[in-house]
Amino acid sequence: MSRRLARSTKTMAKRWSLELDLVGAGGEPVDLPRTIASHGVADLPPNRIDEDAWTLELTLPIDGRPPRTVRVSPGRRGFAKIEVLGRAPGKGELERVRSGVAHVLRLDEDLTPFYEVASADPDLSWTTAGAGRLLRSPTVFEEVVKTICTTNCAWSATVRMVSALVENLGEPGENADGPFGRAFPTPQAMAAANLSFYKDVVRAGYRGQYLQSLAASVASGDLDLEVLARAETHDLPDDELAARLLALPGVGPYAAAHVMMLLGRYSPLILDSWTRPKYLAVSGARQAKDSTIERRFRRYGRYAGLAFWLYLTRDWVAEDNS
Repeated sequence: MSRRLARSTKTMAKRWSLELDLVGAGGEPVDLPRTIASHGVADLPPNRIDEDAWTLELTLPIDGRPPRTVRVSPGRRGFAKIEVLGRAPGKGELERVRSGVAHVLRLDEDLTPFYEVASADPDLSWTTAGAGRLLRSPTVFEEVVKTICTTNCAWSATVRMVSALVENLGEPGENADGPFGRAFPTPQAMAAANLSFYKDVVRAGYRGQYLQSLAASVASGDLDLEVLARAETHDLPDDELAARLLALPGVGPYAAAHVMMLLGRYSPLILDSWTRPKYLAVSGARQAKDSTIERRFRRYGRYAGLAFWLYLTRDWVAEDNS
C-alpha cells in the first residue's frame, strides 16, 4: 500500500476515508486551504467549497462505474482526509478516488523552481509555505467549458450556466442533489443536447453554439483536448498551446490564458477587468500599463502568470488558515 493511501476506515455515517500526503512532486509542502481557494472556477458545480471548514466536495468520474462523491478536508499535519460518501468502495475504486483527488490537487506538479524565485521576493516569499497549486478539473474539456461560461458575463450567470449543464447532463452518483453529486457532463452528453437546451435551459446566449460545437468535435474524436494536459513544453511550446486554444470555438485571449493557467502553463498573465484594478489596489499604484505589470513579474519566467495571480489573491485565505 502506498504512503498516500495510508489507511482506509469505515465510519458510522456511511463514509469511508483515506489519507493523502500533501507533498508536491519536488517534495515541497502543499497548503490545502490555499489550493482549495486558488481560483473562482474551483467552486463551480459539481464542486462545492466550504470556506469555514476549508473542505472541498467533488464528484469524480470512475471508469466503468457510477461517479463517486468525495469530501476533502484538512487531516493530521501534512495530510488531507478524503471521505468517500455512500456505499462501501472497492479497493480499485479507492485507488481511483485517491489518484483522482491527487490529480485535482495537482500533487504531481513540482513548484520548487517557482519557490526558489519567490523566496527572494518580499511580496511573494509567503508562497513558499505551500501556496501556488491551482485546483484543476478531472478533464481539460471541463476546464474549457467552464472557462467559456465565465466570458463576458456576471459571475451569477456563470454559476447558473454551469449548474444547469451539470444538473441536466451530468451522470448522477448515489448522492445526486441538483447540480451536486453528479459528474461533469461528458462531451457526448453535451453534443447530444440541442441548441434549444442551451438557449432555454442553460441560458448560455451566444455561448450555446460554441459549447455544442466544442462538445461535438471532442465526442467525434476530431478534437483531443486531453492531450494538451499531457504535452511537455518542449513538444508543445506555450505559444503553440495558446494558438490551439484560441482556435477553439468561444475561446479568446482571456479564456486561452485562463485555460493555460489551469493546464500548468503559467507564462501568460491573466489581464482583465478584475485583475487590473486588483493589482492597483494591492500595489498601491495609481495606474499601471499592462507592460508595467508584466515587467514586474518577468523575473519569474515561465511562472510569471502564477506569481501575478498569487500576488493578487493572497487575501483570499486568512494567514492563520494557511
